[in-house]
Amino acid sequence: MSEDEENRPPAPPGEPSGEPSGERPPARRRRPAERKQVLLRLDPLVHDALARWAGEELRSTNAQIEFLLRRALAEAGRLPKGTGPLPRRGRPREE
Repeated sequence: MSEDEENRPPAPPGEPSGEPSGERPPARRRRPAERKQVLLRLDPLVHDALARWAGEELRSTNAQIEFLLRRALAEAGRLPKGTGPLPRRGRPREE
């Protein structure tokens, strides 16, 4: 390691280190907008039904609730115009 490399501060997470690695640098991800946390009290049978439905659609229960709320708002014409798309969760698609 050269003296220049020893004195160089480490690259921030997600930033290329400047060293050739043979790999493409990771794609930059847009920082997700802050999410509101809400305590929701549900009838246990309603929660179980939502959890089963979410599992069938490969979503978390939380993502299923948000999906249904957004759909209901859109159908009622009450979804705010600046609302972004649902955040994509899970493993990124292979290119």
